[in-house]
Amino acid sequence: MRFFNRITLQTPESVELEFTLAGIGSRLLALLIDYFLWSITLLILLFIWIIFSYQFIDILSQNLTSNQIQQWLTALYILINFGVYVGYFVFFETLWQGQTPGKRIANIRVIRDDGRSVRLPQATLRALLRPVDDILFLGMLLIILTPREKRLGDFLAGTVVVCEETTTKSADFPISEPAQNLSPKLIEVANISALLPDDFAIIREYLQRRKKMKPQAKDELSRQLAAQVKTIISLDKIPDKVSAEQFLEAVYLAYQQQ
Repeated sequence: MRFFNRITLQTPESVELEFTLAGIGSRLLALLIDYFLWSITLLILLFIWIIFSYQFIDILSQNLTSNQIQQWLTALYILINFGVYVGYFVFFETLWQGQTPGKRIANIRVIRDDGRSVRLPQATLRALLRPVDDILFLGMLLIILTPREKRLGDFLAGTVVVCEETTTKSADFPISEPAQNLSPKLIEVANISALLPDDFAIIREYLQRRKKMKPQAKDELSRQLAAQVKTIISLDKIPDKVSAEQFLEAVYLAYQQQ
């Protein structure tokens, strides 16, 4: 396995994004942190379960034998345990756009194979298959041996784990004056922080490659991207007298300035 293995993903807008794959070390660190937090959560629930189990025993003892009561309580505890195990990863990866507390500390993130953020279906598949990946270190072996460092859950969910981009490249393309004037206003009226690093990367890639595109294709792609970005940052409409391309330039500047 190569250190700092990089992959190129193509978005639905035909924009290529390059990411650094999260190595086995970063993923193991994130998993240990998550298991530690999960264990604390489970211990708290276990304490609550012990308190409430006495009430269940009183209710169940009216119709069941002590052996049957023990079986019921054990089955319920296993079900709750599994629910917390799966729910922990599903909850955080869905809410935090592919990150858990461990992944956030390790500075890595789960994304889909097309560069988009994971949603509930992908997070659920990964969580359900995590116990299988943990058996005999199957997941670790797959991460080490496969080109995209995927465990079984990643293969079935169509996801990949990458390093979080913490720095942004300086603009090596011209920024129009209307975009420079608009960017400070966007910071005030729009939710620029809702843009994820992969969203910003798509905007950057478009602005870098637009000169090589045919005019018609460039205009169509800029309108599509502008419409999607407008929705992400909760902006009612693109300001008048500003083209879609200039709007994307302004968003690019606003993201860096926030």
